Amino acid sequence: MANFKKILLASHGTEGAQAAEKAALELCSSDTSIYHLIIVPDFWKGMMGDDWLNNGITRDTFGHYLESELGKEIDEHIAETSSVMQEHGVSYQHGIVVGKLDECLLEASRADDYDLVVIGSPRPKSKKGLRSKMKLEPLTQSLSVPLFVANFPEA
Repeated sequence: MANFKKILLASHGTEGAQAAEKAALELCSSDTSIYHLIIVPDFWKGMMGDDWLNNGITRDTFGHYLESELGKEIDEHIAETSSVMQEHGVSYQHGIVVGKLDECLLEASRADDYDLVVIGSPRPKSKKGLRSKMKLEPLTQSLSVPLFVANFPEA
């Protein structure tokens, strides 16, 4: 098995992302570090519900509420992931960005000397939930390091 020193892990708490987290841990050795990238899809910026928020104060209040709730979920996910990484003795850091999934991951992959990028596979159509799909073609064409796509967990 290859000895990965630096792994870039893109995950956000969904089932597929949890499979990526598990896979990244399985690929670790005692001297591996993981950088956990949480990408908030840029479509969240447009989730203001303008059709029913008919004044600026209400729209701003709702926007702050939405950001707060999303922030709490991300903070909880980071705390859980950090705890698991610590239990396994893995060096762990994280970052949060907002944007297009593939573009943010490519930019992050170029920011350090990673040995591997780990992501989860797309959610099967039979599973309910938001499908904020990572565009794999730009990744496979542009990444300068290997890409590991973890299988979606079987039901």
